[in-house]
This record gives sequence, C-alpha cells and structure tokens, in this order.
Amino acid sequence: MSPRTDEAALDNPVWSCLTTRHAHLALGDHRRALRYPLDFSPLSGLPAAAPDNLGALQALVAVGDDVAVAGAHVPEWPENWETLHRIALVQMVRREQSLLPEGRAEIAPLSAADVPDMLDLVELTHPGPFRERTIELGTFVGVRERGRLLAMAGERMWIGDHREVSAVCTHPEAQGRGFARVLMARVVNRMLRLGQTPFLHVESGNARAIRTYEGLGFVKRAEFPLLYARRMQ
Repeated sequence: MSPRTDEAALDNPVWSCLTTRHAHLALGDHRRALRYPLDFSPLSGLPAAAPDNLGALQALVAVGDDVAVAGAHVPEWPENWETLHRIALVQMVRREQSLLPEGRAEIAPLSAADVPDMLDLVELTHPGPFRERTIELGTFVGVRERGRLLAMAGERMWIGDHREVSAVCTHPEAQGRGFARVLMARVVNRMLRLGQTPFLHVESGNARAIRTYEGLGFVKRAEFPLLYARRMQ
C-alpha cells in the first residue's frame, strides 16, 4: 500500500502507520490486527473493532504482556484482560507552514547511547510509551546540563506526509524554562523543511500542554480513546 497523505488516515493513526510507513516493523495480520515489536512500542492497531480483529490482536500478545489501542476502533476487552489505563486523547495538527523560533538552548541530537537516560526521564515524566528501540522510529533531540538529560522530544508515527511529534517531556526540576517549546520548535521545523505536516497526541485533561501546543500553531483535529491493557491468561 502506498503512503496516504489525506488527513482521514489520522482517524486510525496506528493502523494507518503500520500498514504503510512502518509496515516493515508490523507484527500480525495486515487484514485484521497489527502491533509494533515490544521493544519499539506497545501500540497496536485494528481496522475495525470486530471480534475477529480482537481475536487476531490477542494472538499477538503473550500472557502477561501489555498492549495499547488508540483511534477510531478501540474494542471492549474480554475478561481475560486487565485494563491498565483508559484515557481520551486529543489529536492536534499543525497545518501552518511558518517556521518556529528555536531560541538559544543548547540542543543536541540523541542516539542509542542516550537511551538509558531517555528511559529514566520517561519513567519520571510519563509522556507516553517509550521503549528501548523507540528511538529508531525517528529523530530525537534533547537538552543536557552537566551531563544530565533535562528534556527531550522526537518523532514516532509517520502517515503519508504527516509526521508525529512524540516523547515531549521535561524533568520536573527544569520545568518553566521553555525547554519543551525550544525542542518542539526544532522537531517541527525539521519536519516542515522536509515537506511534512506535524501532528501529535496529548491526553485531553492536560490543559497546560494543549495550551502550549496551541501557542506553537497546533489545532485540535479529533478526540478518541486510548485503551492500555494486559493479557492475564
């Protein structure tokens, strides 16, 4: 399947990504259920919330393993699953083509050598799923002071010409210093220079983050559920 460039593909973002740009990573049945490898992400996608599709997804998940489904087709899990989180996500898109001011912070590219520090920061701030090989899904940048990683941002899903801004987080001791804005500006500007349209997902109750993203030119496009669950048997 060739990459889709229309925004309708964003309605079911994980499925759209795993059937196109990230098809080389997808595990499962390209007609019924797909997921990322565990060390990349717990995200998975379904073309519809039908019993056959849920059964196909369950076959991809070992007992004790967890998986997340987000988008237009989030099923009700059977009794052998434990719901870990159920939240509403706001999807935002930046259709403006103007570049953002990047400020003066010393931003450095992040690599595989930085993953332990990135995982520690994610554990502290909970920006969303980030695992050992998530860094391979895109370009990540960060801010360090005296060797300590204080903030980071990067890329995850890729749907046609739409590129997802992801893993935006700042250490609690460094909040209020504008690092998130500066890092997002770097990530967004890179996308724009490549002819891509930035989009992102944020928990609907995170009003502070939504205001920040609106200030950077993102607008709300859609709202849908995310269900994070563990297979118990």
